[in-house]
Amino acid sequence: MINSLLLPCKVFKFPPKKFERPKGFQNKGPKMELTITQPDDWHLHLRDGDLLEAVVSHSASHFGRAIVMPNLKPPVTSTAAALTYRESILKVLPTDSNFTPLMTLYLTDTTSRDEIKLARRSGVVYAVKLYPAGATTNSQDGVRDLFGKCLPVLEEMVEQNMPLLVHGEVTDPNIDIFDREKVFIETVLEPLIQQLPRLKVVMEHITTMDAVRFVESCKEGYVAATVTPQHLLLNRNSLFQGGLQPHNYCLPVLKREIHRKAIVSAVTSGSKRFFLGTDSAPHERQRKECSCGCAGIYNSPVALSLYAKVFEEAGALDKLEAFTSFNGPDFYGLPRNISRIKLRKTSWKL
Repeated sequence: MINSLLLPCKVFKFPPKKFERPKGFQNKGPKMELTITQPDDWHLHLRDGDLLEAVVSHSASHFGRAIVMPNLKPPVTSTAAALTYRESILKVLPTDSNFTPLMTLYLTDTTSRDEIKLARRSGVVYAVKLYPAGATTNSQDGVRDLFGKCLPVLEEMVEQNMPLLVHGEVTDPNIDIFDREKVFIETVLEPLIQQLPRLKVVMEHITTMDAVRFVESCKEGYVAATVTPQHLLLNRNSLFQGGLQPHNYCLPVLKREIHRKAIVSAVTSGSKRFFLGTDSAPHERQRKECSCGCAGIYNSPVALSLYAKVFEEAGALDKLEAFTSFNGPDFYGLPRNISRIKLRKTSWKL
């Protein structure tokens, strides 16, 4: 039983008058309701095939749009592949859904400048994803030499105003897994921003106070971060309480409590630099509960309620809407949604 969470209950398909802010949190006797602009998910794994068909409706029921990750097998490395993948998503959406998938390309050492131009002209590709080779699920085809082989492509992305989405971990086996985000910032991100200060970068699923400080130190509008519900609610103890907990295992791995608190403080502060990205990552159950389980937390059905829980506990429900619905589209230069979604505080079973 999950007690007293703000549970999404209905999407309203009408525009707010003159785009005014919703009235927000209301007390209605024992029930409490919150109406906000419909959120978007700026980091989502939908997979493909039967798994895509099984999970897409959970995101579509709450979110208006989503940045869809390209780490399929084979990865989505071309605009043509992104268009094909987009059609696959649209085909399995519920018939009454207005959900819009925003596509991405998978950066490799051989990605060309022409591909970036083609992606921009397509009107459906909104970003390029950097996976260091071997960093996470289906990342074996990722980048091995960012500064040696990818710099021309990154320069073209600056010209095309195409954001770079970063899985921010080094893959050196000599680096402790809990330090890989911090080392990535020091050895990759900071030099990259210094070399290409006009490159728009989203540091995905941040997990440390080091990442918070880095994002806050950068020029607003050029560097931002997505934050998952699991990294707001769980610390690394959650991996081992009562035995090994495979469904709490994701990459980047959960960190110490001091890091969790730093991230909560950042997202509930009202800063425009942070926005919703669930990193919801579905796997078949047998691939999680096995002798060598895969990384990824599937949270789409409950993510919005969990974000609301974090903001309510921080006394910052008045800042929830900006985090879920405004900061992301503002960073990407896209219009905010005009639909509304209502959350009602109630007890419910997962």
